[in-house]
Amino acid sequence: MGFEGEAGVTAPLGFFDPLNLATEDNFEQYRTAELKHGRVAQLAVIGYVVPEIFKFPFDIAPGVPCTSVPSGIAAISAIPALGWFQMFFLIGSVDYYGFLILGDTEAKDKSPEELKELKTKELNNGRLAMIATLELLRHDSQKLVGGMYADDNLITGLPFLYQ
Repeated sequence: MGFEGEAGVTAPLGFFDPLNLATEDNFEQYRTAELKHGRVAQLAVIGYVVPEIFKFPFDIAPGVPCTSVPSGIAAISAIPALGWFQMFFLIGSVDYYGFLILGDTEAKDKSPEELKELKTKELNNGRLAMIATLELLRHDSQKLVGGMYADDNLITGLPFLYQ
């Protein structure tokens, strides 16, 4: 396949497709999905870390302040239906209308090499965020079932966060 020159192809793996799923017809669709999933994963990592440090001072639903919502997976059962509706509506609007997505205005003054480097960096950051999201979910699920990390803090190893 001729995908070795595409953005996001990095050493030492090069173009990594062990099952040969990418074809000329579907490569752009897969790349767009990877980019979108990477951006969502970056937001998920921020959504996991920020509530450990800061709680918003408003109510997520009438009578339910953000300060009463636990962090991580435990928040799923603590958020009422109105809170889920707000989040679902916002995410659906962003996905449907394309809000919050940067336009091509920054790309006009970049050379093709600079643009390819920026795209590669964004894809690699998204890949790292996907792995980080999975690890945060794994760590949090062990905390819920009383595994070896069954403490009050979601993020361990960084004690300065909780002082």
